[in-house]
Amino acid sequence: MGISPLMVMWLVAIHYYGRLAAKQGWRFDSTYDHKDETGEPIPFSFILGSGKVISGIESAVRSMKVGGLRRVIIPPSQGYQNTSQEPLPPNYFDRQRLFTTIFNPTRLANGEGATLGTVIFDIELVSLRHL
Repeated sequence: MGISPLMVMWLVAIHYYGRLAAKQGWRFDSTYDHKDETGEPIPFSFILGSGKVISGIESAVRSMKVGGLRRVIIPPSQGYQNTSQEPLPPNYFDRQRLFTTIFNPTRLANGEGATLGTVIFDIELVSLRHL
């Protein structure tokens, strides 16, 4: 079952690989690296429409079905607008590397903003549940 653009208040769980286009595809995070006590990867969960995640991910999952896979190339306008939007790498070093690339004031002033903030996500929709 896919999610209609009009639907809100859905708890969505995804697995993803997040890469930064400006760093030759540097992988800044992956849910497959975060394991529970049994060694299983922990999906990233969020409420659709909450504004918690970058809008490019929210747009992508709205038309996916559970079990579906999708690669999305997210332009800066639908990517990270601030340092509190998720998903974020869990460790400080990777978060700082991500943010110092995307929000680099010198490179932004040089007109490189269109390439700095482009992120690529490979997404698997694990589950969705209406709240």
